[in-house]
Amino acid sequence: MERFTVSIDIAAPPARVWEVMSDVDRWHEWTASITAVRRLGRGPFGLGSWALVRQPKLPPALWKVSLFEPGHRFIWVSTAPGLRVAGSHEVVPNGAGSRATLGIAIEGFFARPWARLSKAITERYIGLEAVGLEARSDDPSYLRRR
Repeated sequence: MERFTVSIDIAAPPARVWEVMSDVDRWHEWTASITAVRRLGRGPFGLGSWALVRQPKLPPALWKVSLFEPGHRFIWVSTAPGLRVAGSHEVVPNGAGSRATLGIAIEGFFARPWARLSKAITERYIGLEAVGLEARSDDPSYLRRR
């Protein structure tokens, strides 16, 4: 298994960070690593939810939420022949604020070559997501619109 992880301390409380993190429909508003997210199906985002994610320089990917702990973390998984990619998103209390940890784990027959090939873009994208998550979570004008 190949892994990429980034953690960032955020001044906002965990509930606020979770609100932004779990509002996947709006990720394109705060990170340049996402051009669009389209949730498939109805109902609230949670275990079993599906989303089609479009990112610059990568093919569109279909993700399914495989673990969901409201207010704390979710993991979603995308598969392709010989690859299983899991994206993890977690927030925990850290002093008066939060610590968010974002990660990508790649498994399967093609995991090692794909990880080598995509290392630079993967590290860049999860870094952009962390910085964007911090900025959006700290923005008092952002209100969740559902």
